[in-house]
Amino acid sequence: MRGGGRDYSEKVAAPKLRLGSQSGHALRLALSPAIMASIALRRAHRLGALARTARAISTARPSFPCVDAHAARESRLIARSADPACDSGPEPPYARPNPTSYHTFHHPKPLPLVYHPDAPLPAFDIAYETWGTLNAARDNVILLHTGLSASSHAAATPANPAPGWWDKFIGPGKALDTDQFFIVCTNVLGGCYGSTGPSSIEQATGRPWGTRFPVLSIFDMVNAQFRLMDSMGIDKLYASVGCSMGAMQSLAAGWLHPSRIGKIVSISGTARSSPSAIAMRFAQRSVLMADPNWKNGFYYDGLPPHTGMKLARQIATITYRSGPEWDLRFGRQLTPSAPGEEPTAHAGPARAPALCPDFLIETYLDHQGEQFCLKYDANSLLYISKAMDLFDLTGPALDALGVRPFAPTAHAPKQPSTQKTSHSKSHPPPPNPPPHLPALAAGLAPLAHIPTLVLGVQSDILFTVEQQREVADALRMGGNEQVSYYELGGVWGHDTFLIDVLNVGGAIRGFLS
Repeated sequence: MRGGGRDYSEKVAAPKLRLGSQSGHALRLALSPAIMASIALRRAHRLGALARTARAISTARPSFPCVDAHAARESRLIARSADPACDSGPEPPYARPNPTSYHTFHHPKPLPLVYHPDAPLPAFDIAYETWGTLNAARDNVILLHTGLSASSHAAATPANPAPGWWDKFIGPGKALDTDQFFIVCTNVLGGCYGSTGPSSIEQATGRPWGTRFPVLSIFDMVNAQFRLMDSMGIDKLYASVGCSMGAMQSLAAGWLHPSRIGKIVSISGTARSSPSAIAMRFAQRSVLMADPNWKNGFYYDGLPPHTGMKLARQIATITYRSGPEWDLRFGRQLTPSAPGEEPTAHAGPARAPALCPDFLIETYLDHQGEQFCLKYDANSLLYISKAMDLFDLTGPALDALGVRPFAPTAHAPKQPSTQKTSHSKSHPPPPNPPPHLPALAAGLAPLAHIPTLVLGVQSDILFTVEQQREVADALRMGGNEQVSYYELGGVWGHDTFLIDVLNVGGAIRGFLS
């Protein structure tokens, strides 16, 4: 309306009407045609916007590339299992090393098991590889113990020239010097890379063991390794060396066979699994066992539980590295939206966030899970991680198990006298030691005469430096005056033992020499 009147089309809000009511009808009659036209126009605009939004929602289907990748993987596995050339289900869900690339030790006699004293393992195989030369006295042997998912391929060999998981530490002039030592590395009992485990064929049934396989302990793994040492005519090791779960085995070897171990190297391990580490491994087992393809462990004729394995590996990877490293390495950068593009720092209208990985750290975890989920047997992960949880070298725990150190062998050389070399680098023992430290010292007493190197990493959240100090302090309290303890810096977390060649390798080389 013009002429000084009020323009209702611009300034008067459309009244809220109840269509069909008497009051609404009366009000419509009272309004001028111009106001009614304005209301109708507004309503048309609103309905048009709603229609456009509905069309956009219906045509813009959400994209989930991570879900599509999972479906594609499952389709490939189904296709393999349907292949007429495949007689027994899909291909193995993990990459076994070529049997020609490692040695196999077969033990035909029963192996007593800690948790099943009345039901020993009938027979077993141990896959192993060697580097260096065994001398005439057979006293230059280093037994290298692996972490949870590692194979015996710690370094390249003529039979398998591919780099191994500790390639930078093994060789002439390296930390494990093949000019001096004969190094033996095994795939642990319960594994899936050539040693007997849940995926192996049970002789009584002709089928894979699955979850009929007995629950193992770290002691069982070490006892199987020493059956191998016996078969090689090795009475005493120059050193028992291990990282992560391998450090548990190294300490257990010294506890079980104190007269057969010359030195112990424990890197980023523990003598007593902590509640936090148990919790993380329980979470991994939980997501794995929740995968419908797991089928209570009897999945070998069908699809493997690849989704559960991928999620379990993602959880594990979080514990293997550190937040500071990821901050430096990834920050909050987003993945490139197209090949060849650089990562971006922020999301915005031009790059709408998705429910699949957006951040570089997410794609890293996704890649780690994908890389692992079809390369390792799910049941082996369950059994070996459980053995780690059960590991406890405190006196009361050992008494409850009923295990005892083995008596000296008839041919084992006497323990040589050594000077007192106990020392600690970095932090002194905590002023308020944990309440279980005396019990741990009592348990570690059989190691009192074995020179021991303990290495910890300050950024390790899986096996914390507090646990490394515990081991060193308990050894000293138990009478060991030949303990060397070092803490390493760096941001690589638990995986430092795989990366820091200078410091980890230097400490090992100095200790062994």
